[in-house]
Amino acid sequence: MADYLPLNGGEVEAAGGSGGRRARLVSLDVFRGLSVALMILVDYAGSHVPSIAHSPWNGLRLADVVMPFFLFIVGLSLALVYKKVSDKISAAYKATLRAIKLFLLGILLQGGYFHGINSLTYGVDVERIRWLGILQRISIGYIIAALCEIWFRNLRQGDRRWRLVKLNHFHWLFALSLSAIYLGLLYGLYVPDWKFKGPESIAAASSSSANYTIYTVKCGVRGNLGPACNSAGMIDRSILGLEHLHTKPVYRNLKECMISGNGDVLESIPSWCLSPFEPEGILSSFSAAVTCIIGLHFGHALINFEDHKDRIFSWLTSSALLISIGLLLTLVGIPINKSLYTTSYMLLTSALAGLVFCALYILVDVYSYRRVLFPLEWMGRHSLSIFVVVASNLGVIAIQGFYKASPENNIVHWITHLVGT
Repeated sequence: MADYLPLNGGEVEAAGGSGGRRARLVSLDVFRGLSVALMILVDYAGSHVPSIAHSPWNGLRLADVVMPFFLFIVGLSLALVYKKVSDKISAAYKATLRAIKLFLLGILLQGGYFHGINSLTYGVDVERIRWLGILQRISIGYIIAALCEIWFRNLRQGDRRWRLVKLNHFHWLFALSLSAIYLGLLYGLYVPDWKFKGPESIAAASSSSANYTIYTVKCGVRGNLGPACNSAGMIDRSILGLEHLHTKPVYRNLKECMISGNGDVLESIPSWCLSPFEPEGILSSFSAAVTCIIGLHFGHALINFEDHKDRIFSWLTSSALLISIGLLLTLVGIPINKSLYTTSYMLLTSALAGLVFCALYILVDVYSYRRVLFPLEWMGRHSLSIFVVVASNLGVIAIQGFYKASPENNIVHWITHLVGT
């Protein structure tokens, strides 16, 4: 979302060039554009190709890498933005203001104001507004990484072999602290039984006249990472309120949450299948912010190493280390889970982001295959506009406003009916 933050287009001193010459880091634009393209693909094609949609709970699919890619890009971009900070207080103020604006934009787009292609109405019940979402998570990661870079950066001096260690050690200490707090709360908090008011069926959840009943979810556990009794959900229910969480969690695609053909709840279906859950919740944002800090590290390598080989070697070794630690954590029992943004998921997807960026850097900035990837570069330079118009369905909503005779007789309804059949 660099065109909004803004992130100055990603300028960096050209490798092997003269000290004063600066060139645009095209691979960063291409990577951002690729992430936008993947987001659009999984949003519109995921319902027809489940294998690329979000994993219902544990596991990793194509859709699950999009958010880490954006967070990684934010961190990498910030390393370029804050190469020189003359006034830390002013820089921190501006970064905070940008983060607030992005957070508020996220509430507007995903808070429930726009009712989607099935309704031509607008407006939201403030008692049910969704407070967190994609842009809100990016804004949280952005401000944490920005403040780290503004206040914790060290002088870029000394032996080149230890330059990144000296530059990043405060960042890594902060990242470890965030991870420790996340793991401590995720595994340490006791989750009691809880109740919620939900619809009598999943099919009725979208109806304004649905009948509601009170459900009880049996927990009484500590350290559970299932959909019903994890501490991340408990924190969101306690602080945000059930009414302000995402109403269509992906765990409804789990086998135990499958429903009958008419949408009625079967007796064997757990009650929590009908409960809201926030995948961009408070606790998981701690872990998500670490992805931005990892992106900072990759950006520091870009700035401090002038030779392509040194940069690529640093990125590959960092990615290999992240993969090793992430796989080790999965072996000891920490699952790969996007909804909880588990530490293993964070490390593996950050490493994947690093490898993809490295590959794009080689293709675009080293071997100059720019023309082939120009569509992605263009999308990367206009990422927020595309997100607002396409990914947030504002373009679709605007188009369906033109109809003949009746609101249902519009081109969007015709296309969705044709695809659905």
